[in-house]
Amino acid sequence: MQSRTSLKLQSRRPVHPEMADYPSTANGQGFLVFDQVSKGFPTGKGIYPVLENVNLTIKEGEFVCFIGHSGCGKSTLLSLVSGFQQPTGGSVTLNGKAIKEPGPDRMVVFQNYALLPWRTVFENVYLAVKAVWPNKPEAQKRAIVREHLAMVGLSEAADKKPGQISGGMRQRVSIARALSIRPEVLVLDEPFGALDAITKEELQEELLKIWNDHRCTVLMITHDIDEALFLADRLVMMTNGPAASIGEVMDIPFERPRDRVQIMEDPQYYQLRNHALDFLYNRFAHDE
Repeated sequence: MQSRTSLKLQSRRPVHPEMADYPSTANGQGFLVFDQVSKGFPTGKGIYPVLENVNLTIKEGEFVCFIGHSGCGKSTLLSLVSGFQQPTGGSVTLNGKAIKEPGPDRMVVFQNYALLPWRTVFENVYLAVKAVWPNKPEAQKRAIVREHLAMVGLSEAADKKPGQISGGMRQRVSIARALSIRPEVLVLDEPFGALDAITKEELQEELLKIWNDHRCTVLMITHDIDEALFLADRLVMMTNGPAASIGEVMDIPFERPRDRVQIMEDPQYYQLRNHALDFLYNRFAHDE
């Protein structure tokens, strides 16, 4: 079972005031629920258990980061949300319905961008819009693409191909494409891990601005504690694999909108950071 961090941080609200009470879905259940989830993969020596007894309820509009050592099942966990894989045991439900396959209500942004190199920036986003809304008028589909490229500051790069733009710009295209179809859940698999520090911080700021405007539910894998503390409402810390589970769920209390400098001057920031470091490198140190 997951446990809460022992740090008492009640002086600050954990989320944006408009989302403070986290309204439930109409059926009174959690928005996205992992219930006794396990996942194993067959090998020549039997089933290799990646995840075991994962229980987590995520509320609509939350920004949740997942952290843990390599092999702890973070990507597998989010692939269950995306519908790319099915749990061996338990269930993953969205709005009370079991996730059985990929769908436009869940969109994934990968670290390697996953753009078609022979298509322009505009065309990469347009293909997603066309696939989800084939019956919309052509002018409306193109307007949606232009709107989302403008949202991530790429209007002037619309006619360029991925090989002609920087890594940071390519990741912006991936985010624009994901958001253009208005998913209920945005899944980010370490999207900024391959970027330089300055570009990474710029895209973190951009992502928060977009999320504040649209408030879809975000699940994000990261290996960067500082990134998680800046972006997330909660940080889910995974135990080591095999048979990994949720070790702790840390509430991140900083008010929104967030200012990076102000947060880093807050003593609570270092309490939280040290607690996460202790979890990863003392309590669940990775065996080499």
